[in-house]
Amino acid sequence: MLNFCPQCGSKLQPGFRFCPSCGGRLPEDLPEDVASQSPQPLPTSVLSTVSPMEVDSAGDSSQSALIRPPLHSTRQKTLSSTATDALDQKSLPSSRKLKASPLVIEEEEVSQTTSAIITQTPDKKSLKSPRKGRASPQVKVQEEVKPTFLVTPQTPDKTSLMSPRKHKASPQVKDEEAKQTSSVIQSPPKCKARKRVCAVEPVPEGTVVCDQSSKKWKLVELLWQTELDLTYAVCQANQQADSNDCKYMLRLGAKEGPLFNEQNFHLRAAKPDAVEKWLKLHKLDFLGIPSCVGFGLHEAYRFLVFPSMGQTLQAVIDEGNGTLSEKAVLQLALRLLDALEFIHEKEYAHADIHAGNIYINTDSHTEVFLSGFGHAFRFCPGGKHVEYRQASRTAHQGNINFISVDSHKGAGPSRRSDLQSLGYCMLYWMTGSLPWSQLSQTSSAIAAVKERYISDITGLLSGHYKQKKASGALQKYLSNVMSLQYTEKPDYTLLKAGLHESLQKMGGSLNELLKVKP
Repeated sequence: MLNFCPQCGSKLQPGFRFCPSCGGRLPEDLPEDVASQSPQPLPTSVLSTVSPMEVDSAGDSSQSALIRPPLHSTRQKTLSSTATDALDQKSLPSSRKLKASPLVIEEEEVSQTTSAIITQTPDKKSLKSPRKGRASPQVKVQEEVKPTFLVTPQTPDKTSLMSPRKHKASPQVKDEEAKQTSSVIQSPPKCKARKRVCAVEPVPEGTVVCDQSSKKWKLVELLWQTELDLTYAVCQANQQADSNDCKYMLRLGAKEGPLFNEQNFHLRAAKPDAVEKWLKLHKLDFLGIPSCVGFGLHEAYRFLVFPSMGQTLQAVIDEGNGTLSEKAVLQLALRLLDALEFIHEKEYAHADIHAGNIYINTDSHTEVFLSGFGHAFRFCPGGKHVEYRQASRTAHQGNINFISVDSHKGAGPSRRSDLQSLGYCMLYWMTGSLPWSQLSQTSSAIAAVKERYISDITGLLSGHYKQKKASGALQKYLSNVMSLQYTEKPDYTLLKAGLHESLQKMGGSLNELLKVKP
């Protein structure tokens, strides 16, 4: 038996207490058998998500009635009444109680909260949603997120819409989403920033430092100081000695500065047993690679301990007239080429060759040490040469007058980089000047001048020798070095043979004293 709503005239199924079209309360004078079957009143939000199967069970005219625009005054009155009236759960049949799940209760609370905002009939898409009451838990969670978007005054971004389990996800899922969000927001820049190294303040003489092998060293005297490190004459703490009797020297610098890179180089490539094996293999009497006998940390500083190597070549040049004889330069170059060949075979480039990193043994005057590996670069890790890539490192690292063009451009230094730097040093030691050393220009301008002279060796030499004849040995050396490719292995035997031949013509040899002072 069908009834009609006295307010809107819609057809009703027996047992309805509220009209599904206008939401108005039906008269209470219905037959008792019909009233006993009356179901639970459904709020507006629940009606908007009723599945097609439930709509068909309400009758043929209920679907068309749901699409009909409601009366605003009646709808508002109905929403207010449903928000204040309590539901009598005892009168519900058992089949209806099963559908009153916590999901439906939460939806009713959301509908009551958002009733002032939702004033239009839901579209057909919401009415045709799949079986909500019988959906899986994952689908329920996805559908619970939808009503919350209606309250948001602005359109959410795509990332929030694409996370279906945002509100009821497990703690593990929440942690994963938090990591993804932080990785997007806090992603570090790809470019490498230059580390700021603070100037090192002198440590009082007499201070005792302890290295990683628990050996204690006493700072006896500060020998010299640069912007990045300090050099002390040191002795073991249980010994009494003055600076002249100290057999060790200690270099101290910032903890995260160049000394950290130099420490790694000595631990990986320049161990004493590796140097000794190289000497026997190549039948050499000397190899100018210093042996690090201790390293450690002292407060905010890092330090390395070496056997005393004598005096820096820069100090020797400063004490003289600023230049060296060609014979002395050839002796120095041959000793340094031996050291460079060793470190290149260990897959490293020095990348900062200049007189301040070269030591002369003041006792024998025949031993030349190459030190200062703060900018050392491993150009061939695992036997595979790195590719040439500009701006892969900080540009212009090292002494600006002597570094290679590759270092100016931020490319990883290779074997040809060290040999170019040695060529610039030889020219400077012989003549006392370079085409760019007297110019107060930027680093890029100096790099441009160096690059121009790569293919003009004659022009590079003629402008500095003036009336003197340019060194044939140096010109031949520079011609071979400047023609090297980035990954090409130099012919060290050929380079040393040319220099050694010129040295013999001058009556010199590697075994005689190195006359670096006038």
